[in-house]
Amino acid sequence: MPMDVALNDVVRLRKPHPCGGYEWTVVRLGADIGIVCNTCKHRVLLPRREFEKRVKKFISKAPRANSGESEAK
Repeated sequence: MPMDVALNDVVRLRKPHPCGGYEWTVVRLGADIGIVCNTCKHRVLLPRREFEKRVKKFISKAPRANSGESEAK
């Protein structure tokens, strides 16, 4: 099952970027995940599978829209 990732989530990766930063912001979703380094603003595209392997933890989650679980009957 795919990891629950949304735009503007901030994640910590297992290895640091060469600039020394560990934290990245998600800027693109799809088969590839686009992330931007919060330290140097370098943008990287990773295949979803590779992204899921590299994520250590979520630093902050972007607010989610209600996914249709309202009281509609």
